Amino acid sequence: MKLHLSVFLCALCGCLQAAEPTLLFSDDFARDEATPGKEDIGNGWTSNSAWRAKGHQQVDLKDGVMHVTKHAEADHGVAIFHNVEFQDGMVELRFKLGEGDDLGVDFVDRELKTVHAGHLCMAKVTRRGVTLNDSKTGVMDLKNYERRKAGDKSPELAALLKTKTKSFKLDLKPEDWHTMHITVEGDKMTVKIDGQETGSFSSEGIAHPTKRMITLAVNKSAQVDDVKVWKLK
Repeated sequence: MKLHLSVFLCALCGCLQAAEPTLLFSDDFARDEATPGKEDIGNGWTSNSAWRAKGHQQVDLKDGVMHVTKHAEADHGVAIFHNVEFQDGMVELRFKLGEGDDLGVDFVDRELKTVHAGHLCMAKVTRRGVTLNDSKTGVMDLKNYERRKAGDKSPELAALLKTKTKSFKLDLKPEDWHTMHITVEGDKMTVKIDGQETGSFSSEGIAHPTKRMITLAVNKSAQVDDVKVWKLK
């Protein structure tokens, strides 16, 4: 009996230890670029500025903060990439938005060829709300992506895509710092803003087993600091 109990307790302890979050990455941006005026984020970050903004700087490290501004000549929003790998995980960061700004945290697997650019799921925040998307089985599924690109406005496609996203209202003051915490676990994504749960959304694409990268997506401008990524599974 004692042997069986000790085996059970060891197995239980192993499960509890496995459930502990593992910090994969953190960045407080407390550094300067090697060459002033040249985009050089460092610490494993890259961006799409070279091919989307004709090489113009869109990410600037100033006073320990990452400042992101889409360049006037860019043909796409700013995307800032960092490799991580997990199935379930958490991302936390501090952010500041002005009027009309937004910030997305996109979970990506570029090895997945059934979706455009590997987009799996995203949490996007504005001053007015948070939107959670299942991109894998929604707008970035290649079949749906090509249909939309071709101008398909069918009620059937619209109805399908409506089930792949959910929005929640916010009222954030401009130019204030806030903290966003995103948990992706199984098919569920949950977002907290400043410690308060803002909303959650369950959809099959969120459960994709290999998130290989996070992308910070900015369509106008945003400030970001204190990024942390944990692995749950």
